[in-house]
Amino acid sequence: MRIKKTMFCMLLFILLLHPVVVVDAATNKKLDVHFIDVGQGDSILIQTPNQKVILIDGGPPQAGKVVVQYLRKHGIDKIDALITTHPDIDHIGGLPDVMQNFKIKEVIDSGKVHTTKAYANYINAIQKHQIPIRIVRESDEIEIDPSIDILVLNGYEQYKNNNQSSLVLKVIYDEVDFLFMSDVDHKQEKEMLKKYDMQADIIKIAHHGSKTSSRLPFLQEVNPYAAIITYGRENDFGHPVRRVIDNLYNIQSLIYSTAVFGHITIHSNGKEFYIIPEKYPMENIMEDAS
Repeated sequence: MRIKKTMFCMLLFILLLHPVVVVDAATNKKLDVHFIDVGQGDSILIQTPNQKVILIDGGPPQAGKVVVQYLRKHGIDKIDALITTHPDIDHIGGLPDVMQNFKIKEVIDSGKVHTTKAYANYINAIQKHQIPIRIVRESDEIEIDPSIDILVLNGYEQYKNNNQSSLVLKVIYDEVDFLFMSDVDHKQEKEMLKKYDMQADIIKIAHHGSKTSSRLPFLQEVNPYAAIITYGRENDFGHPVRRVIDNLYNIQSLIYSTAVFGHITIHSNGKEFYIIPEKYPMENIMEDAS
C-alpha cells in the first residue's frame, strides 16, 4: 500500500522536527530497518516483527566497532542471520568484529569468493566461531520470520564480477516493501525488471549512488517514496553521482544519505512506515545533492 503523499510529507516534517519514534499503538509487531552509518560501505540491521535479527553486511574494517556498538545500543545479543551480499571490503570488512562479539546462528552468502585479505579474514572468522554457512541463489526465498518475505532477486553466477553477483533482496512486510540493491549495475537492473515485480516503498540505492546503476527507467518502475544512499563524505569515488540524484528528483523520491543524516531508521507496522534520521543538518542537504 502507498501512503498518501500529503500525509507522508506532513508526518515526515513532524518527525524531522521531533525525532521521536512513533509507532501505531494498535499493534505491537513492527519491522525496524536500520541503515547504519559506516562511512563508505553498507551495513543494514533488520529487526523483524517476531524479534528475529538480521544483519546485512558490516561495512569496511574500520567500521566493525561502529556496527558492534550500534547493535549493543539496540539491545542485540545474537544475530539470527548474517547476510553478506558480496565479498568487497566495504561490505565484509567489519564482519569479523561482529562475529567476535555476537552469537551468529548462520551466515547467508552469495557463494562468490575473492582473493583478498579482507575475504580471508571473513572466512577465518566464520571458521573460528564455527558458524554454519548457507549459500543462496537468485529466486531463493530466505525464511527467517513467517511474518515477512525475503526474496533473492539477484545472486552469483560464474560470469559476474563481485558487484554484479551481489545479493539483491526484496523484503515484504504486509503492504510495505523494501528493496536492497547492494552494488549491482544497470545490467542486473534490466534483468530483474524482466523477471520480478520491482516496485518498492523504500529502496537502498545500488553501489552507493555510482554511475554504474540506478538508471531512470529502473527507478521509474520501482517508484519508491524514499531512497537511501550509503556512502562516506569526501570519498574517493565521487559517490553519489549527479545523474543518480537527478533521476531520484525526476521520480519525486525523497532522498536520505547516511553521509548527511547519519544512521537512518525506518519503522513499519506493515501498513505505514516512519523514517527517522539520526540528524537533520539542513545546511548540508544541497551540498549532498551537488
